[in-house]
Formats: sequence, structure tokens, C-alpha cells
Amino acid sequence: MNILVTNDDGYKASGLRSLVKVLRPLGDITVVAPKFHQSGMSMAITMGFKPIAVKKLSEEPSERWYYLDGTPASCVKFGIDNVIGPGARADLVVSGINHGANAATACLYSGTVGSAIEGAVNGIPAIAVSLDTLDPDADFSAVEQLLPGIIDNILSMSDRSRKGLVFNINFPNIPLSEIKGVRLARMGMAHWEREYQKYDPDSLRAVGVSPTREDLAKVAGAEPGEEFYVMAGDFTDEESNTPDSDHRLMFGGYVAVTVHDFDNTARAEIERLRALGFEKDFR
Repeated sequence: MNILVTNDDGYKASGLRSLVKVLRPLGDITVVAPKFHQSGMSMAITMGFKPIAVKKLSEEPSERWYYLDGTPASCVKFGIDNVIGPGARADLVVSGINHGANAATACLYSGTVGSAIEGAVNGIPAIAVSLDTLDPDADFSAVEQLLPGIIDNILSMSDRSRKGLVFNINFPNIPLSEIKGVRLARMGMAHWEREYQKYDPDSLRAVGVSPTREDLAKVAGAEPGEEFYVMAGDFTDEESNTPDSDHRLMFGGYVAVTVHDFDNTARAEIERLRALGFEKDFR
């Protein structure tokens, strides 16, 4: 099996290396990951006829690593067309392990989920994996223990003939002994309040985010009148959520597996409007 692996935290992220460790027994691994951190990119692609840097980092039997100076979805496109193909095909796309949960409406912004969707758009089974912590030195041991069985169930039980399915797996950041089980979930509803806050490196460090040298230099070299903010809002649950919402299951100690479909047509609403006479004929 040809497995294409990517992430949105960049090719140096420890979560990516843990994911590759999990996937090695399943087949040949091709890693194409962003050169730099690319969270929040969803399905954005690098375009505009601008040159995109690519570098082969290593190649061993059944495993090769590249970085691409582009978005996570661009990494999947490049991996499908320029590394694995032409002449061969990826059998599975897996993105992660993300440092930070991608449950509830966070998945709409996620580069981790977006790159998995890019695989699904190309007709390839796709999985996104996240752990609910921003710690760059996070403990992925529980994920490494449980993920192989979850992937095996996805590959053996899911409808492989149905194009467009994406399995979004969110792990709680708790020891293996405290994880209660695995649950299929629906995407929860949430929003963020006070999303942009004054940039404060000390506050970021307190939640496990290490300011980069480039960011600190950017702030130090501010132009007169410039202020700096960072997106660090407060996650706000919504009352409409049911216990099977992915973020509530994850907060409750379960591994939440949400099955997404990139075809997000609101079919029930179309039928309701059609019944009300929305459609008109002009000739």
C-alpha cells in the first residue's frame, strides 16, 4: 500500500514522526510536509505561478521524505502527482498528528483536515489525526497505541467505493489508561470569542506555544504605529450540541472519530425550498 503522509505543523514536528512510526507496518511511506508551520490553511493551495521550493530530505527502502514550501493541501497535490505518480497511485492519505484538536467547527479551518480532504477529492481514502494539546513536545504514546486499530477498522469497515469520505480523529490529551474508548461522532458546533488578542510571547509560552525567532524579530522591527495581535480566542461551546458531538466526546475522555464528506450540499434544505416553489421556469 502506498501511503502519502503530510501535516500542517511542518516537516520537523514530532507529531509527524509519531504518525510515520504508526504507519510503517502498513506499507510504503511518502512524506510531503510543509517547510513551515501552516495551521489554519484549510484547503488553501499555493498558486499564482510563483516558484515553490521542494527538497528531498531522505530516502530509504519503503520511506522517503520531502518538504514543500507551500500549504498542506499543496503538499498532497504534489505528492500525488509528482512523487508517487504518475505511474503509481496513493492508496491512503493520512495527515497529522496535529498538535491541537481539530474537533467541532475548528475542522473547517484546519490544514490537517484540509489536506486530508484534498486526498478525498482525488478519490483516495483519507484520515486526519489530532491530539488535544499545543505542546511541541507532546506525548503521543497513547495515539501510537490506539491509532493502528482505528485505522484498521476504517480500512476494513468503511465504504471504500464511496468517494469523498474523510475520517477526522481527535484524541484527548490524557494517559492511555484514562481513555474510555472510541466513539463515532458528529461535528460539534462552537465559535471563538475575543479571537484576536495582543501579542504576548510570555502568554503564548504559558499555553505551550513557543514564539519563533522570526516572529520575535518581526515584532522587534515594527514600523512606527504598528501593533501586533495573535489569534488566541476562547473556545465557546454551543448549547445545541448533543453528547455525541466530537469535542464533547473528546473532552469526556473518548477518541472521537467524525466522518466528513466533502460534498456538503444541504440536500434537505434544497428539497424544502423546492417544495415551496423556489424553482421557476422562464421558457
